Amino acid sequence: MAINKNALIRFHALDKCFNNFNMKFYLDDLLENCNEALYELNPDGDGIKKRQLFEDIKFMESSQGWSVPLDRIKEGRKVYYRYETSDFSINKQPMNELEAEKLKSALLVLSRFKGMPQFEWVNELILKLQEAFKLQSHEREIISFDANEYLKNIHFLGDLFNAILYKKVLQVDYQSFKSDMMTTLEIHPHYLKQYNNRWFLIGNNPQFENFTNLALDRIVSFSETNKKYQVSPIDFNEYFDDVIGVSISPESTVSKITLFATPDLAPYIITKPLHGSQKKISIDETGFTFSIEVIPNHELEKMILSFGAGLKVMEPDFFKNAIKLRLVRSLANY
Repeated sequence: MAINKNALIRFHALDKCFNNFNMKFYLDDLLENCNEALYELNPDGDGIKKRQLFEDIKFMESSQGWSVPLDRIKEGRKVYYRYETSDFSINKQPMNELEAEKLKSALLVLSRFKGMPQFEWVNELILKLQEAFKLQSHEREIISFDANEYLKNIHFLGDLFNAILYKKVLQVDYQSFKSDMMTTLEIHPHYLKQYNNRWFLIGNNPQFENFTNLALDRIVSFSETNKKYQVSPIDFNEYFDDVIGVSISPESTVSKITLFATPDLAPYIITKPLHGSQKKISIDETGFTFSIEVIPNHELEKMILSFGAGLKVMEPDFFKNAIKLRLVRSLANY
């Protein structure tokens, strides 16, 4: 049985019931408590039925679970459930096999930060968790993440992370690619985003209405100020949902971009969509026609051009002409 978030919520809800000797919990009571706990997580959820409840109890009693000592006490035609002793709880038990596997998976994700400046504590944390829970460490690496550890100013990442976490206003000296002059900006940092092996700091600059994104490798220096931090209500996962990359112009809106992929490229595009909004329009021996709904920007243009002659913009005209202009300028170099 795979342990997911909903299952853990149900197990802990049942644990509280079985551990409560001041009340009698019949099947209907157990089911109600489980569904109330699930409802707090997801008010729109459907809850579980008795069949799932029986499976949960069976798992908790198994060696894969916690081998809980459960009494079934008959009262008339009904049966209520409780632990054999009131001092038992799954929270007091050693980690079971599936929990250990989940923790090992989490450690693999944590290992992504190993070696990054100011994240040295991750190495120590991994060792402590492995020792505390007797987890078998792997003799060799079994997963790799795409990262550029040689990126200029990568050592800023930890300090910027802390500035966001502790809501610190920053004064940033920034050298843009487009300017020969360094500028000094006031930034209320909100989010760090990685794209194409580069890191970007997203924040508010009081001089502008929209968010500012700063490439870490273009930051010269920064320092904390005593100014009051402006908290952003924005969910940045949603904010970037319609964007490829990090660039969003103030006047930009979501557009439906129709593209055509040649037969050679089509399988790649189908199995690795350009964006989560990708929808098939048609496919035949001549190629694959599809659409994405995104905010057109510099990163989208570069991505489309990276596929060369294998990918063609069909519409809208303004975006097709933007790609054509880039190609004409490129040909002028040869």
